[in-house]
Amino acid sequence: MDRLTRMIEFETMLLSRHSLAARRARRDGGMLERSAYLLLSRVRMEGPMSIRQLSEAFGLDASTVNRQTAALVRAGLVERIPDPDGGLARKFRITSEGERRLDEDRARIVRGLDKVLADWSREDVAAFASYLKRFNTGLERLGGRPWPRP
Repeated sequence: MDRLTRMIEFETMLLSRHSLAARRARRDGGMLERSAYLLLSRVRMEGPMSIRQLSEAFGLDASTVNRQTAALVRAGLVERIPDPDGGLARKFRITSEGERRLDEDRARIVRGLDKVLADWSREDVAAFASYLKRFNTGLERLGGRPWPRP
């Protein structure tokens, strides 16, 4: 394994460690769980989605997605609706409360990133954002599950 690849492995391991710390903060501070944040983000980007569509998008078993969406329905963050395109499967649509919570959490995360990047130049931040997008799209290509982008 190349030295630089080992360095990337190490840094991505640390990044996931920091994500775990953020999850603890979510539990303590009322933030959305990671799965809720991701699911709400996806439904916001694509519009109403069925269990099958969500299962395919995330590469998860339908029973896992069913448990996650049931929790979101109970919390009032998504609602089940008839398929707007006339299909048989019901779909999940983000509620106004889901929109509010997602916006609130996203703003909190962006504020945290602003603190971390405060002493970076605008060019460095732009380069880092570009490399992260390139890295993620490479992972998505290999996994066959592209994520919609604005």
